[in-house]
Amino acid sequence: MLPGVGVFGTGSTARVLVPLLKAEGFEVHALWAPSDEEASHLAKELGVPFHTSHSDDVLLHQDVDLVCIYVPPSMTRQIAVKALGIGKNVVCEKAATVLDSFKMVTAARYYPQLLSIMGNTLRFLPAFVAMRQLLLEGYVGEVQVCDVRVYGPSLLDQSYGWTCEELMGGGGLHTVGSAIIDLLSYLTDARAHRVHGLLRTFVQQNNLIRGIRHVTSDDFCFFQMLIGGAGSRSGGVCCTVTLNFNMPGSFVHEVMVVGSTGRLVVRGTELYGQCNKSKGEELLLGQSDWAGPEVREMPLPQLRGLSSLVRALRESFQAHEERRSWAQAPVAMAPTFEDGLYVQTVVEAVKRSSCSGEWECVEIMSQEPDPNQNLCEALQRNKS
Repeated sequence: MLPGVGVFGTGSTARVLVPLLKAEGFEVHALWAPSDEEASHLAKELGVPFHTSHSDDVLLHQDVDLVCIYVPPSMTRQIAVKALGIGKNVVCEKAATVLDSFKMVTAARYYPQLLSIMGNTLRFLPAFVAMRQLLLEGYVGEVQVCDVRVYGPSLLDQSYGWTCEELMGGGGLHTVGSAIIDLLSYLTDARAHRVHGLLRTFVQQNNLIRGIRHVTSDDFCFFQMLIGGAGSRSGGVCCTVTLNFNMPGSFVHEVMVVGSTGRLVVRGTELYGQCNKSKGEELLLGQSDWAGPEVREMPLPQLRGLSSLVRALRESFQAHEERRSWAQAPVAMAPTFEDGLYVQTVVEAVKRSSCSGEWECVEIMSQEPDPNQNLCEALQRNKS
């Protein structure tokens, strides 16, 4: 039996998610938005019977057993932790800080019987699923280099908000780069141990954001990662990622993996491959017919990945009564909260590298820091 769903958010993802959930047989019972007016308008548009601007009203709704959280990153941790604490399954977007991610991990560990996953849809895109399988089968030989390019229009909202603020989780690195970091970990079955990055904010003001307000979130980001093989002579897989959100026109999304005997590349939603012995590049997985909604604000790879994620959710809940474990369910390929903590740690390391100009190590938080200790250290630095 499928659980009733409560959806948090009013952005493009939430607007697409509700119809996709309904198409797979889920009943969406409640919708949250920042204001009553916005909640009422969106609930009417999407056909959701209950709407509110108070998060507890959704979490305590008697028919809601699964909550999907697509809100600004600064709000994610609070809702996700509370949801798990009262026995709700959780699918959510990234948090704003490493500490927030750590608290989400702690909550998930307390309730292992509940579903708690990050909503990175790229893992579920059929092209990346096929790419991972071919990598495991040795299509490219030993993986040596991963190269990612994502170009598109501005990520800023029409008015000043969290997307403009780096400290609130805005910017290309946090919004899009985090999904790429997770994807590369998924494809290579390894994690980054050193990173080097550069962030820039080319558009600090525009026609709608002016005066004393300035954009602090990045619209251009380039970073390198060494993944896996920290103790080997090779140093691991070399990854380069370029994110540029100052390009008008069509959206570019390309992920290439190069190995000792060939290469694989996903362009948009299509998978291409070429072995050293082959004459040229061949199409391995084409673009299938898409019967879902078209959303201008959401790139096609994320849109189709979201559709596959919802399908995996439906199959997982239908089989859960028999398996009583999420480990063997289709949704098991989704990133966990631990994966979310890793990704946020890499994001913070890239930011540090952009400030220092040096390679930075990726060290995942193992325990919550003592705020009194941090205060003492800061006082000691001031004295010295």
